[in-house]
Amino acid sequence: MKILHSADWHLDSPIYGRSQEQSDLLKEELLQLPHKITAAAKAESCDLMLLSGDLFDGPYSPESLQALKTALKEAGIPVFISPGNHDFVGNASPWLTEVWPENVHIFTSRSVESFAIPELDCRVYGAAFTAMEDSGLLEDFHTQGTEKWHLGVFHGDPTMAGSPYGPITAEQVRASGLTYLALGHIHKGGSFRAGNTLCAWCGCPMGRGYDELGEKGAYIVDLDAKELRFVALDTPRFFDLEAETGESAAASLDALLPPVKSDDFYRVTLTGSGEGSLEELTTRFAHVPNLELRDQ
Repeated sequence: MKILHSADWHLDSPIYGRSQEQSDLLKEELLQLPHKITAAAKAESCDLMLLSGDLFDGPYSPESLQALKTALKEAGIPVFISPGNHDFVGNASPWLTEVWPENVHIFTSRSVESFAIPELDCRVYGAAFTAMEDSGLLEDFHTQGTEKWHLGVFHGDPTMAGSPYGPITAEQVRASGLTYLALGHIHKGGSFRAGNTLCAWCGCPMGRGYDELGEKGAYIVDLDAKELRFVALDTPRFFDLEAETGESAAASLDALLPPVKSDDFYRVTLTGSGEGSLEELTTRFAHVPNLELRDQ
């Protein structure tokens, strides 16, 4: 069985510190995320999708809501959503007030619930943030049932025991009885195994600034092959780099930047001594419109 695991889309995020053109580009790319995730699930012939919260950044637009509904319906496979701290289940939450496609199940309680999928011989467990902070959703949890696969989808922090955002410990993971635990919240992907459980957080599928660097995407989980694999999405990337200029700053940048037009964002700190002003270099590399040069 194959699973697409994604989280932390942060649809309708405010974009700070960018030009209007850059802001428009990033907002449009965010709006395309639901369709790109669904396309990846189809390309990989996934049997279900686990979405581990913070799909919305907070207040949401009609455009993002419709894009999400349309994409999840087009996925055509079971989709399970565990709301996080940014899109927690509250009185005006879209998880409660909107009508979602029949293939989409949303966990809306802080108490863990489970749903069996007989045709896949699996059971999916999940719970929701019901406020911006939570002490942990996996406390005293253990699987039940006779299914072959036991899958958990939660928003939570596996990196800091005292986190106010649903801390999850290795001891809880080991005791859970889950086959795979799909987490959200941490924007850089990672994983660990505790006992018989593989716990993973897939990171965000698109960077929005220089605190979210490099290639972003989703995880494909092949339970039969016991394989966890990263798949990149075609979204703008952020790179924070340093270049020793040597005799020529332009030559150093030639070796560092793409030779053709790119929508990726590059922040390059120039060190050492070399010819060329920042203005001249920016003009020379105009095919990289989202280039920020810093002189050190």
